[in-house]
Amino acid sequence: MITTFNHGPVHGFRLGRTLLGKGRYFTACFHLDGLLIDSGCAHTGPELAAALAESPLHTVAHTHSHEDHWGHSAQLQAQRGVRVFSPEPTLDLVRGQADPPRLMPYQKVLWGPPAPCPGAEPLPEALETPRHRLTVIPTPGHSPDHVCFFEEEQGWLFVGDAYTGGRDRALRRGYDIWGIIASLRTMAALNPTVLFCGSGSVVEDPAAALRDKISYLVVRGQYVLELRRRGWPPKLIARSIFGREPAISYITQGDFSTVNLVLSYLADSPHRPA
Repeated sequence: MITTFNHGPVHGFRLGRTLLGKGRYFTACFHLDGLLIDSGCAHTGPELAAALAESPLHTVAHTHSHEDHWGHSAQLQAQRGVRVFSPEPTLDLVRGQADPPRLMPYQKVLWGPPAPCPGAEPLPEALETPRHRLTVIPTPGHSPDHVCFFEEEQGWLFVGDAYTGGRDRALRRGYDIWGIIASLRTMAALNPTVLFCGSGSVVEDPAAALRDKISYLVVRGQYVLELRRRGWPPKLIARSIFGREPAISYITQGDFSTVNLVLSYLADSPHRPA
């Protein structure tokens, strides 16, 4: 399933595999002046290619190396000769020179494994299009290699998965929650006018949205650390602060869970408060 929308010259593509007649767990990519930011997942590649058929396209740039963000890059490079740029820490993975992570069943069903992109290049400090310049902003936490793209003149910030709306009650294994908070602060300091998010949402009041998200995550982290100082075990902390495990925990076989969120608050991180 694919839906498209426009925000000025930015063209958005919201993509999700159709299961039981509905699109599930959407991801997104954004087209601006011949630049495509992310390329969705492998399962939705043909729909994205068809949607882009009449659009100029010279570059694909990845926000990070999770499988739902670069699933069609190799095909676009082969079919249209585009340049593909990816964060350097995971460039070997994207090029197919490193063993890919083993996908869990939900990842295989929803997104599928991306094809290696041997011609991928490391991201430069900025991406140039005929009309725009987008600075690459490191925003680790969601993944160690995560970056955002900032069009300073317009204030547009393409955030990938560095910002997600709502109040998180679960976290995936391997995420760094304190790193996520630090990156949200980095993003807020840029004073963006619009956030283009990896889920396909567009946030037009970024200051308030980022402030609220940071406050929520910091306060929950303080609760977690205080209960741990009192000797509470992680599972009891998770139940006390975040309640029962949400449905996503069962769908992902515990890959996302409230306990993972608590464990990330407790884990060593260069951004964790003393």
